Amino acid sequence: MALKGIAPSILAADFARLGEEVGTVLAAGARVIHVDVMDGHFVPPITMGDLVVKAIADQVHEANAKIDVHLMIERPEEQIRAFAKAGADSITVHAEATPHLHYALQAIKEAGCLSGVAINPGTPAEAISAVQADMVLCMTVNPGWGGQAFLDSSIAKLQRIRELIGDTPAVQVDGGIGKETAARCAAAGATVFVAGTAVFGTQNPAAAVKAISTATNG
Repeated sequence: MALKGIAPSILAADFARLGEEVGTVLAAGARVIHVDVMDGHFVPPITMGDLVVKAIADQVHEANAKIDVHLMIERPEEQIRAFAKAGADSITVHAEATPHLHYALQAIKEAGCLSGVAINPGTPAEAISAVQADMVLCMTVNPGWGGQAFLDSSIAKLQRIRELIGDTPAVQVDGGIGKETAARCAAAGATVFVAGTAVFGTQNPAAAVKAISTATNG
C-alpha cells in the first residue's frame, strides 16, 4: 500500500517527549511518521539510527500508521536490513549516495519494505528514470541544513518526475514544507508531504497536521 498524506518528521520533535509527540500527530490523523537518518558524511549532521525506529514502532503500528525511513547516508545498502528489522515500513535511499542504487532498491524490497529513491535539488529528475521504486522523494531544499526556504524550482521538477514515473508510485516532498508549499506541491503531483518544524515547531502540532492535510486534499 502506497504512502499518502502528511508525514511528520520526528527530527524536529522534542526527543525528551518523543512518544508523546508521536502520539499527538497520530491522534491528529497522520498515518506516516518520517525518520531522517543522517551520518555526518553524506550530509553534515548526525541524527538517529535504527534504535529510534524500534522505540516507536509498536506505537506507530498500533495506530495503523507507517514508519518511513529516509537514509541520508553513504552506502545505504549496508543498513537496510537493520532498519527493516527495527520496524521500518518504507526505506528511501539517495541516488547520489551509492553506486549500487538498483541493488539497494532490490534489497529494500527483499527486506519486506516499500522502496524509495530520493534526489537532491541539483540532481535532474531524469536520474530516477532507470530504476523502479514505490516512491520518489524530491528534496525541496538541500538535505542536511535546517532553516532553508522552499526551492521554487521544485514545482517544475515535481511535474517532470510525475511525467516520468506515471500515476502509480508515490511522490514525496521534503524541505520547507508547510501549508502553502504543500498545496503547491500537491498540485504538481506530490502525494506525501514531509513536515518537521511546520508541525513540531508550532505550539499546536495537531492543528498543524490538520491544516497541512486539508491544504493538500484540495
